Amino acid sequence: MGYRVVVAGATGNVGREMLNILAERQFPADEVVALASRKSIGTEVSYGDRTLKTQDLEQFDFTGYDIALFAIGSDATKTYAPRAAKAGCVVIDNSSLYRYDPLVPLIVPEVNPDAIEGYAKKNIIANPNCSTAQMVVALKPLHDRAKIKRVVVSTYQSVSGSGKDAIDELWNQTKGLYVPGQEVEPKVYPKQIAFNVIPHIDVFLEDGSTKEEWKMVAETKKIIDTSIKVTATAVRVPVFVGHGEAINIEFEEFLDEDEARDILRESPGIMVVDKREDGGYVTPIECVGEFATFVSRIRQDSTIENGLSLWCVSDNLRKGAALNAVQIAELLGNRMLKKG
Repeated sequence: MGYRVVVAGATGNVGREMLNILAERQFPADEVVALASRKSIGTEVSYGDRTLKTQDLEQFDFTGYDIALFAIGSDATKTYAPRAAKAGCVVIDNSSLYRYDPLVPLIVPEVNPDAIEGYAKKNIIANPNCSTAQMVVALKPLHDRAKIKRVVVSTYQSVSGSGKDAIDELWNQTKGLYVPGQEVEPKVYPKQIAFNVIPHIDVFLEDGSTKEEWKMVAETKKIIDTSIKVTATAVRVPVFVGHGEAINIEFEEFLDEDEARDILRESPGIMVVDKREDGGYVTPIECVGEFATFVSRIRQDSTIENGLSLWCVSDNLRKGAALNAVQIAELLGNRMLKKG
């Protein structure tokens, strides 16, 4: 049995990646339709060895389609997700619009697959924030063993998380610094991103945190356990693709670093590369195009009673967005088959 699948936002970075991953993972689709805004109608996008021409999202009838992967931002999602859901098409949404809705499951398939049963309440499933997705993949198996009390995380997030204009800004600023008179002023970011780091992602909140940091707190609680305390510092770095995270974890029980390493090696979606030598770890540039979340630098934190520190990297356009959405679609398809 094959599914009729829609990818909305097919001309964007995440939408194109969704199409790539559907093809790579041989998702059982009898039909795949690429949708875009009116200005992009007719744009050609790749789906495996085929080329699809985008259709108009505004005029599209979702009736008869099974699954829609949305990568169109919160404003457009607010209009089109309910339309698709009402037509009987299950929406897997990559925006933040539904993540905190108690009637909408927020899913990372390696972490909380059973929560997908709640999709029928609105016919919508939410995809988490990119920085949260990779972190909870690493946290959940450790939480199951020793119960996490508190997480302190600093992120090192690539510019692709801000879209194509941000990628162009980093590229053009970098070139401009070497050519007198061709310097490029910041537009996407409040400060220069080339050869710099910016401790500011999304808007500032009243307590001094940014919304990106708040998302990591709220989503970790919803996905894993409401009792976990999380504090985050989210930083934009001059990397094109791939997010890094330095994570410090306090547990209720003692967890030896060797046991933690073994647990992570056996956990779904994780690749442990942890040698205490030069280059014995994974960096963002090495994870580009990969499905796994990579964990390195696992070590005891002697400053607290039950603590570990680790380093985590992942392709943010994949696990942080498109891959996770396709994995949700696979999970949903399996549940549909069982019920069918």
